Amino acid sequence: MNNIAVIILAAGKGSRMKSDLAKVLHKVAGKSMVNYVIEAAFEVADGHIHVVVGHQAERVQKEILKYHNVHFALQKALLGTGDAVRAALPGLDAGIQHVLVLCGDVPLIKRQTIKDLVSTHRDLNADLTVLAVKVDDPTGYGRIIKDKDAQLLAIREEADATDLEKQINLVNSGIFCFKKRFLESGLWQIKNNNSQGEYYLTDLVEIAVQNRNKTFVKIIQDAEQVMGVNTIEQLNRINTAFHEASNELS
Repeated sequence: MNNIAVIILAAGKGSRMKSDLAKVLHKVAGKSMVNYVIEAAFEVADGHIHVVVGHQAERVQKEILKYHNVHFALQKALLGTGDAVRAALPGLDAGIQHVLVLCGDVPLIKRQTIKDLVSTHRDLNADLTVLAVKVDDPTGYGRIIKDKDAQLLAIREEADATDLEKQINLVNSGIFCFKKRFLESGLWQIKNNNSQGEYYLTDLVEIAVQNRNKTFVKIIQDAEQVMGVNTIEQLNRINTAFHEASNELS
């Protein structure tokens, strides 16, 4: 696994949290969310973990460095997930061949899930592999768009989805594995002509399809693992889920 790097996205403000605290610093069971994600990432890329910071960058770095020795990249302007990954690329070692992208606000992600995703991506020799999950209510998530032969075509953010696409309940977890070579070329092809004016990492799917790169969707059943935190209500739900899981193990 020494040719894999992990990029963790932790630059966002989290304005819907209605808090002055950077989103990834909100705590689950007494520990900042981002630190759970870093711990899960050590399983595949110890020594090659890069955290992208932006909003309250120094505060986020200080909190992480209490527990973990990782690399940091600064996203100067919060222009979307594609821009965030682009900020981290120059810091990757020359020998890196694959890049796993994780979100700093998914504290329930399991190490085994990450290992399985990376293994599948490598075994299939894919250029892009996305982790997807089926949910009862897909509201707010990017929808996985496939053709009639079940081939991956696109990931459509809700703000840009048609009414028909919004009915799809297979959604993007925000977690990807890429061949570094494809990622480096594809990131510069992303446009920001969308309702948010941002560079979406998810647009790499359509770029891969256009360029006939190999893509794959790995589906997991446990939606709770990839539950992101955007509101205090979701944070409370994550805390409840965490305590329930801890009680099951004890």
